[in-house]
Amino acid sequence: MSRRSEKFLALSSMDFQNKSLDELKELLQETLDNGMHGLCFSPYTQWQKPGDQLSEAQIRRRLEIVKPYTKWIRSFSCTEGNELIPVIAKEYGIKTLVGAWLGENKKTNNLEVANLIKLCNDGYVDIAAVGNEVMYRGDLTQQELLDFIYYAKSKIDYVPVGYVDAYYEFMDRFEITEACDIILANCYPFWEGCDQDYAVLYMKDMYNRAKRAGNGKPVIITETGWPSQGTALKGAFPSEENAIKYFIGSQKWSTEEAIPMFYFSSFDENWKVGSEGDVGAYWGLWDTNERLKY
Repeated sequence: MSRRSEKFLALSSMDFQNKSLDELKELLQETLDNGMHGLCFSPYTQWQKPGDQLSEAQIRRRLEIVKPYTKWIRSFSCTEGNELIPVIAKEYGIKTLVGAWLGENKKTNNLEVANLIKLCNDGYVDIAAVGNEVMYRGDLTQQELLDFIYYAKSKIDYVPVGYVDAYYEFMDRFEITEACDIILANCYPFWEGCDQDYAVLYMKDMYNRAKRAGNGKPVIITETGWPSQGTALKGAFPSEENAIKYFIGSQKWSTEEAIPMFYFSSFDENWKVGSEGDVGAYWGLWDTNERLKY
């Protein structure tokens, strides 16, 4: 273990909840320097949104920003330029969890899955995710999703295949859990209105529920995070202070207990305001201008 890692783990005994904002920012930088297991990668720049074509230059620029801080990145789509993300990430020595985005458009779904299969078999994918929160949104029936998962598994060699959704979906949908090689669970205390003081403890419970549902299958937290601005949800309050505390606390737990976790997210995304309310734009560690927020 490096001296930097030893220092980071030693900080776990400190009560960072009572630190000043300036002290928290310093501790966040130390946490970042220690490195994360994984980071959800946000490729869209300030005025872009899904449907826009991504350029290799912007993907490469943003990957260069995050690569000193993470071992893995997670991408969400395999079309519109997103398929370049795992290719460039591998060039930079970053491991990849690559998703095929499934929605209501049958033609796009087929292209997403076909591109994911090709990326896997070409050696650019370490974990494949067929769909993200499809059941939560209700875009497909359970059987339609299962058909995509089993089809991808039949075509992909040597890469574990899973599906990403909220942790409780794996408890409630046995057939989906059974189809997955690996359980990819999103765990968001914020979206369940949890006070930040108890949020990491609540996330641990979410993880353990997904683990019990998996019945021995590996479990990865594919998303967790806290917004730095926006409207409160019950007892969950967005703020810089709470976002920093949640980041530090979740990273400590991930490191100390060797829990694979992808933090959401790398960069703020303006396009999410409509679908997630005003908090949607403020989940990044970096802002839309690619500057570290804290």
